[in-house]
Amino acid sequence: MADGETQAILKYELEDADEAFDANGVIVPIPEQHDESLSLFVEHGLTKRITLQGKLGWTRGDGLFDKYEGRGPIDLGARYSLFKGKRTVVSLYAGATFAGEGRAAAYRQPGEGGTDAELRFLAGRSGTLWKRHLFGELQVARLAREGLPDETRVETTVGWHPARNWLLLFQNYAGRAEAEPVAPMWLKSEVSVVRDLGRWRVQGGWRSTAIGVEMPNQNGRVLALWRTF
Repeated sequence: MADGETQAILKYELEDADEAFDANGVIVPIPEQHDESLSLFVEHGLTKRITLQGKLGWTRGDGLFDKYEGRGPIDLGARYSLFKGKRTVVSLYAGATFAGEGRAAAYRQPGEGGTDAELRFLAGRSGTLWKRHLFGELQVARLAREGLPDETRVETTVGWHPARNWLLLFQNYAGRAEAEPVAPMWLKSEVSVVRDLGRWRVQGGWRSTAIGVEMPNQNGRVLALWRTF
């Protein structure tokens, strides 16, 4: 992010599940489960290389045996730009997450977990497709989790501007938790549309679980309002 620039994203997420992936990755029925959150993500360019970022919010949900409502997780960290070229950016993020009232992991009950430490590598590159701006990003993260198994996550984003002031986003979120005897795994896909309104942007999308092991088969909507300062 440019020195002195700030971006805020207010995001609403609702995911439902009445199925789950068992230890063999087979879908089985489960009692209906709902997870809902409203979060505010803020990042600020402190210098040409350092970007500060944080996230907080509110969450609630319910299942057959659990129900929760309250503060969501709090994320605090900083991103350092290792390399910035004309079309390529490589960064390293380090931060911490403080668990809230809800699920700190989809494969565990609400309230489990504590403070997590995260180290994340990010690499992005831009280009053109059919004379329209195209970009892609790869993120690989390692989480040392308190009260939960450590995790490795891989996330990808591809964005394309099919027309002026319109952006299509294709995102994937994959991860694996180091649990015994079965390690929970997941792959979620998200497709969304972003409308550029100057300093404001509006996003609407849909997220679904493609593959899982010991994970609920969650699906739901994503709505967001972006603002740059």
